Amino acid sequence: MPLVPIKKGSLVETAIESLRQAIEQGQWPIGARLPVEAELSAALGVSRNTVREAVRVLVHVGMLETRQGDGTYVRATRDAGETLRRIARAQLGDQLEVRIMLETEASRLAARRRTESDLQAMTHALDARARAGQDVATRIQHDRSFHRALVAASHNPALAELYDYFAQGVSHTIESTETDPDLPEPSQEDHELLLAAIRRQDEDKAETLAKALLKPSLDTVKGGRV
Repeated sequence: MPLVPIKKGSLVETAIESLRQAIEQGQWPIGARLPVEAELSAALGVSRNTVREAVRVLVHVGMLETRQGDGTYVRATRDAGETLRRIARAQLGDQLEVRIMLETEASRLAARRRTESDLQAMTHALDARARAGQDVATRIQHDRSFHRALVAASHNPALAELYDYFAQGVSHTIESTETDPDLPEPSQEDHELLLAAIRRQDEDKAETLAKALLKPSLDTVKGGRV
């Protein structure tokens, strides 16, 4: 697929997207050397400065690698950040499934590894959630804080990093289950029971409760009733 000249607008962003698509679609496989800056500039119809900035961004996200005095090479055919942004734009049911997977494993690990500091952070967030009452915006804020503290208590940096990347989708599911009258809302008691299982280091119970927390909403969405 040849590069398509860019129309006026956000030139750098469009150049980034054009190069990203070309790489993803296999125009240059992993290890291939990109054409020189002048050729890319001519193919895209933009200045060399625009091309240079677009390449710099794709180097930063790990798709390209610049070798001093040798050129720019394809390092990966997927932009991890863009992949995660696509996940965040996925349908609610898909987001709920991923959230359940992440939080279920996080809950099991948290039950095994939690510290007193972790318990205090989760308790503080959950108490604040309860005090929010019918103030939905505040309740969502503290609900989000509780789940972040739970994931942090897993003491798995990779899991925490993935959860942070997926935060937009997580926030969307929290807001949906809290504000959509057709979706079952996880109760304060449901959250308290999960925290209690983590507190007593019951891994199996924590995993079961974490999964049960959102399963009614997922069943409703997948059943086509929302």
